[in-house]
This record gives sequence, structure tokens and C-alpha cells, in this order.
Amino acid sequence: MNMNREFYEKLCGCTAPERVKEQEPMARHTTFRVGGPADYFVSPSDSEEIKKLTELCKKEGVQYYIVGNGSNLLVSDDGYRGVIIAIGREMSGIEVRGEQIRAQAGALMSQIAAAALENELAGFEFASGIPGTIGGAAVMNAGAYGGEMKDVIVQVTALDRDGNTIVLSQDELEFGYRTSAVMKRGCIVLEACIRLEKGSREEILMKMEDFKQRRITKQPLEYPSAGSTFKRPEGYFAGKLIQDAGLRGFTVGGAQVSEKHSGFVINKGGATAEDVNRLMQEVSDRVYREFGVRLEPEVRRIGEFRDRRDER
Repeated sequence: MNMNREFYEKLCGCTAPERVKEQEPMARHTTFRVGGPADYFVSPSDSEEIKKLTELCKKEGVQYYIVGNGSNLLVSDDGYRGVIIAIGREMSGIEVRGEQIRAQAGALMSQIAAAALENELAGFEFASGIPGTIGGAAVMNAGAYGGEMKDVIVQVTALDRDGNTIVLSQDELEFGYRTSAVMKRGCIVLEACIRLEKGSREEILMKMEDFKQRRITKQPLEYPSAGSTFKRPEGYFAGKLIQDAGLRGFTVGGAQVSEKHSGFVINKGGATAEDVNRLMQEVSDRVYREFGVRLEPEVRRIGEFRDRRDER
């Protein structure tokens, strides 16, 4: 216990003590609204604090994980043994210069879209409804409605594994489908530079409203979820494969394959992380048996989960 107290105090030495929480329920910090407590949950206010926190964790042999808005995350019911470093509101500055927007990693996509609209900059409309931060979006090359981060991000400032601040150009970012050099190299995004083009406020707003209506009509926004649960397999659509396998509305505990859109797994009420995990595994197995296509999760799992396949 003394050692825990000592480590807690060291964390408080890296940032303001009120930014360090112990045994923080991760259900409060994920859009699935599930997940047990993290040993420590820290919200740094700048890149220097992130650097100090990661260096401390490495020195003390404590694992850590970087999160943004928790919109693509499934945390185990047992929680996370280690330090969650949350890059959020404290690092969400947005600056518009001409046709470029510089946004800190914790800035929400919706906030950047609003800034683009206000400054009559077109090209970011597709991202206006993505529920994450630009940091997380840059790591996984998030996309929607035919647009992806690779179309708009021209530069990323990040911390590399050794704690050095590096600047990666668009080419160096090596964006692919739901991946990037940032992800492969284990870097931490600090800031992204987005290049857009001058447009008409009316047209930008009209496009954003159109995407919003499409989401409301087709997606189960009324329930907690992590958006599209599975990656799109080459040549297929995950939602259609799941529906064709007869899994629309399929339920495990409080988790369900949405009846509105089969590509979404939702928390229908009272779901546990294990419910979601078991449902995802079952869906993946059934689609594979039916069509020979293995669905890979787009959602990232952290903490300890049981894999039913290991039990057979």
C-alpha cells in the first residue's frame, strides 16, 4: 500500500494533484458506458506532463495506455491495472490560420468541424459526427461517408517511444485503412495540422446536416456504442455479413447487435464488457462459419478478457 501511495505521489508530481484519480470507473470514460476501474486515471494539461508521466511509468515498470474520448474502446470489467493517460479537454485548443486548422490532440472532431464551418472551410464535413478526438482519429485514420483523416491531415506532432517530440508529414504518416505510422510506431499524438479549402458556409452546413440526418436515420445513436464495431473486410461490408448471417438483434446479456444497423454493437442497458466481448466473438465466429470471412474488431480492448476460443 505504501508503494501505491508513493507512486500516486509521484504521479501528482508530474501534473496537478486534482488531475490524478485513483480507482476511476472506466465506464465514465467510454462511449460503450462499460468498464471497471483504472488504478490511476490522469488528465495531463500539456505535452511536457505527458512526457513526464510516460517516463515515470517506464521507470517504475507500470503499464500505461493513452485514451482520447473513449469512443473506440472496450475496457474489461476488471478495469485496467496501470495508468490511463487521458488526452481530453485540457488539451483541446483549436487555432485557424487561413485554410489550415491546428488542433491539439484532445480536440473533439465536432469542435473542429464547428471551427471549420465558422471560418467557411470545406472538407471536414464527413468527420463532424465522428464522436472521438483528433488524436485518436489520426492514430487510426478514422473515416466516414467516403472521407478519411488521410484526406485532410497534412502534419502530426507526436511523442515517439523514447519521449522525443517529432513532426510527421502526410507522407511519413503512412495512412492506411484504420492504421497509420503513428499506430505502428507507438507514438502519442500531441497536435494535428489539417488543410481544408475555402467554401460556402451554406454548402458546408448543408453537407453536415445531410450527414447528420443519415446518421440519425441509419445508426442507433440512442444507445451507447463504439460506432462501427468491426473493420470492413476487403470486398464486403461487415454490417451486411452480420445481417446475412441472421444476427440482426442477436443478444448476449445487455449487449446487442443493433436492429437498426447490424454493424453496430450496442449497450441495450446494463451490459458488461464481457457481454460485449462475448457477443463480438460469437458474431465473428458465426460470420466466419457462414461465409469464410473473419471479422476483425475495430474496437480496441484493454484489460483482461476471456477468449472463448481458448476454452474449447
